[in-house]
Amino acid sequence: MPEHAARMIRTAWALGARDDLKHLNLGKWAQMLGFRGHFSTKSRSYSTTLGALRTARAARHRRHTPLASPTTLVLAHWAYDGTGLTSDLECLAALIGGSPTREQGVTAGA
Repeated sequence: MPEHAARMIRTAWALGARDDLKHLNLGKWAQMLGFRGHFSTKSRSYSTTLGALRTARAARHRRHTPLASPTTLVLAHWAYDGTGLTSDLECLAALIGGSPTREQGVTAGA
């Protein structure tokens, strides 16, 4: 184990022994500091893979979740409403401190 990981584990044990830090359970998780793999790493010859579990879960979900319709209906309508502020908002911007485009340094074509 690298010395840095060993120091981190010893520090976690020392901090975990303090009464004011007991709620963090540092001692319980200290051994994970030196682990260099995924938390659920498994041998393919011993167990199943995470990909196989995800595939099985998705297939089960599809079997047990009936669809109302085999198609998807998308309702969307986009329309161009203009550029810049309306005249009312331009007046309001002038009253509260000037044009927002002037103060923000926005240039034409940017």
